[in-house]
Amino acid sequence: MAEKIVLGLSGGVDSAVAAARLRAQGFEVHGLFLEVGLGGEEAAQQTADDLGIPLYIAHRREAFEQQVCAYFADSFRNARTPNPCVVCNPLIKFRALTDYADEIGAPYIATGHYARTGRDAAGRALLLRARAPKDQTYMMHRLPRKTVARCVFPLGESAGKDEVRENAREIGLAVADKPDSMDICFIPDGDVHGWLERHGAACPPGNFVDEQGNVLGRHKGIHCYTVGQRKGLGVAAEGRLFVHELRPETNEVVLSLEDVFRKEIEVQNVHYIAPEYAENGAFSCEVRVRFSKRSDRATVYPDGDSARIVFEDAVRAPAKGQSAVLYDGDIVIGGGFII
Repeated sequence: MAEKIVLGLSGGVDSAVAAARLRAQGFEVHGLFLEVGLGGEEAAQQTADDLGIPLYIAHRREAFEQQVCAYFADSFRNARTPNPCVVCNPLIKFRALTDYADEIGAPYIATGHYARTGRDAAGRALLLRARAPKDQTYMMHRLPRKTVARCVFPLGESAGKDEVRENAREIGLAVADKPDSMDICFIPDGDVHGWLERHGAACPPGNFVDEQGNVLGRHKGIHCYTVGQRKGLGVAAEGRLFVHELRPETNEVVLSLEDVFRKEIEVQNVHYIAPEYAENGAFSCEVRVRFSKRSDRATVYPDGDSARIVFEDAVRAPAKGQSAVLYDGDIVIGGGFII
C-alpha cells in the first residue's frame, strides 16, 4: 500500500510539480490548501483536479492574522525589519500540514520549497540547503526537528525554477508559466507602506538626524526605512547617505555618510534545529543575516535562548528584527532574531 503524504498545494507551479513528483515516487498524495483570507482556492482546486489528488482546505485566517500579520505590523512600529515567512512556517503552514497528516494517518508532509533533508551519523534529522541557487532554508530555520524528520522536499535537488517550469510543461500542467508569487503573500501589490497605513501601523513623520543629533530634514515615518538603506532618502549631502540607525523612542532616522558594518551582533529567541552544535559552548559556522546567497564566517557564543555572534569580517547592515541563520556547510543549525 502506498504511503500517505500531505502536500501544501498553493496553486503555483512549484507545489504542482512537487505533487506530480511525489505521485511518480509512489506516494498517495493529499493536497492541503492553507486558507488565510487571501483567495486562491480555485487555482489550488484546479491543480488538484488536474493531478487527480484530493484537496483539503485548512482554515487558518484568524491564526494567520494574529500570529503573522500582527507580528509584521508590530515589527515596523518598533523599528524592526520583519520576516513574515520565518514566523509563518513553524506557527501556521507546517503546523497545518502536520495536524492534517496526523488526522489522516500520513507519516510525511511536503511542500514546494527549495530545501532538502537528511540524517546525521546518529540518525538525527537535518534540514539541508537546496541544490538550486534559490535556497529557501533561511525562511525555514525555526522548524522543530521532529517536523523536519517528516518533511519531503521534491524540488530540493532541482537545478532551479527553469527546470521546474520545463517539468511542468512536460507533464502538461496549466500552471507551468504562472508568475511567481509575491515575497509577502498578504501584500500582493507590494505596497508595504500602504498596508501598514491601512492597518494602523504607520509611524508619523519625524526628523532625519546625523550621528551628532543635528537635524538634516524630515522623514515620512520610520516604517519607511531600514538600516543600510541609501535610496529614497531625499536629503542633500556632500556624499551618499545611508540609514545608520532607527530610533523609535524619539521617532528619528539617523543618517551617515559611512555605510553600516557590524563585526558583532546579538540575537534572541534562538531556535536550534540541530541543538548538538551548541551543547559545548561556542562554535564556528557560517551566518546569513538576510535572505540572500551570502554567508559569512563567524563564531557563535550561545547563552540560553540568546547568542552573541562575532564575525571574522564585518557584515553589512544587519537589521534589527531580521534573522541570523546559522549553517555548517549545507546543514541548517538554527537561528535567532537580531537585536
